[in-house]
Amino acid sequence: MKNIKIILGVLTVVLIIVLSATSPKRQARIPTYNAATETKARGVVQEVRDYYCPISDDQGTHLKLKTDNGLFEVHVAPARFLRSQEVKFNVGDTIEVLGSQLRYDGQDALLAREITRGDEVFILRDHAGQPVWR
Repeated sequence: MKNIKIILGVLTVVLIIVLSATSPKRQARIPTYNAATETKARGVVQEVRDYYCPISDDQGTHLKLKTDNGLFEVHVAPARFLRSQEVKFNVGDTIEVLGSQLRYDGQDALLAREITRGDEVFILRDHAGQPVWR
């Protein structure tokens, strides 16, 4: 009788763990490109960082852009794509970003479609906002 109670207790714990692991978790809404919010922002790159980004679902390159209207987190593209195109951004670069403006993770952000640096133009998304790396 004691062994049956122990087995039932263990099975109950295992069942709870399995059910909690498979239950749908509420995820934050991942923004997509919206042409209706497209804008241009010109400024100086303050920071360049690569980190996993749920927007691209990849290790992405992000720029902190200081503009006359404040700071923007620019979601550029997957880092591997930029490396394959031999594109690199540096702190101090003056750039203009054409992209979809949004608020993400409590910050003003841009999903970049085009970035212009001097006479270089980097196309990252098509006019509908679809990434060129896919």
